[in-house]
Amino acid sequence: MARRIRGTLKLVSVDKPNIDRIMVSLGDRSYPILIGRGILDRLPELLKRTGARGAIGVVTDEQVDRLHGQAVTRVLVDAGYSPLVATMRPGEEQKRLARIDEITGAFLNAGVDRSSAVVALGGGVVGDVAGFAAACYMRGIPYVQVPTTVVAQVDSSVGGKTAVNHALAKNIIGAFHQPAGVLIDLEFLSTLPERELRAGLAEVIKHGVIADEKLFEYMEKQSAAILAKDLDALHYPVRRSCEIKAAIVSADEREEGVRANLNYGHTFGHAIETVAGYGTFLHGEAISIGMNAAGHLAHSLGLVDAAFVERQAACLRVYGLPVQWAELPVEEALAAMKRDKKGRTGTLKFIVADRIGHVVHRTDVSEAQARAALEAVRTGA
Repeated sequence: MARRIRGTLKLVSVDKPNIDRIMVSLGDRSYPILIGRGILDRLPELLKRTGARGAIGVVTDEQVDRLHGQAVTRVLVDAGYSPLVATMRPGEEQKRLARIDEITGAFLNAGVDRSSAVVALGGGVVGDVAGFAAACYMRGIPYVQVPTTVVAQVDSSVGGKTAVNHALAKNIIGAFHQPAGVLIDLEFLSTLPERELRAGLAEVIKHGVIADEKLFEYMEKQSAAILAKDLDALHYPVRRSCEIKAAIVSADEREEGVRANLNYGHTFGHAIETVAGYGTFLHGEAISIGMNAAGHLAHSLGLVDAAFVERQAACLRVYGLPVQWAELPVEEALAAMKRDKKGRTGTLKFIVADRIGHVVHRTDVSEAQARAALEAVRTGA
């Protein structure tokens, strides 16, 4: 569904808040990540970086639109833009080519052209779909990420990966298309459903495991405040996660080396999402199970001890995240992993930890070892 916004609306001014500014350094495609509270009125600043004028395509889902759509369109209209809001149903199952067809058709009917830009307003699904639509439309127009969930704010909105799913594999149809900027308003998290909050925190814990033991320790100690949606408590893990991801993307945009570290838990987790059926698990829930599988694999490879596996699982469990799945079809998951886009010449690369805060790449994992890791999360052993 799409609607055109017309008229003159005014946004009530508030005192300018403190804003963290993190740069993703990619030469002439560098862009800022702005983090703060009550900073939605900075959206036109990011759009001006694109040179956009006139029509702006706002892609969102129905739930986010009800909560925040009016506030975003007010900002855009007040800045002189003409927003076209294209909505879709929430959920991972919406990440398919049919949505791209619908959205680009709405853009065409509304007069979105090469002088326009796209705003991705929502969680990771919206960001992936909107970014891919922007990458494809007229062979590529600019877009700005306005993430409204934890998983989008700490992970998927940064880095330019855009994609939709195929029935056989997750994120297999897509493109690298860097945003012109990312606006992270922590106030969006106040309306986030509890399950979405918990699922997003899996990616924060992942960042701690791969790059920052202090962040991991913070997540262990501050669970009560974080789960209570204390935005002051959430500010640090959101900011630190963005710093980690920005540094990694700046060093390796196309995932030829260190960027693969961000896939910790994802080779297993994406396979779990695929075999479960998109929408059964939220992304972060599947990644939580995948991280536990990666922990068991690291233990079997002699990289970590049993205490590491339990410590990681305990941190995930304190946020109500699953670490096992009794119905896991192990052989189907193995087959899905073999189709994973992260594989090279038929060889899967596994990202495994050798301690909290550091990971290594392994391409010498046997099918039997991968199967054993999946069995461990199936049985809870």
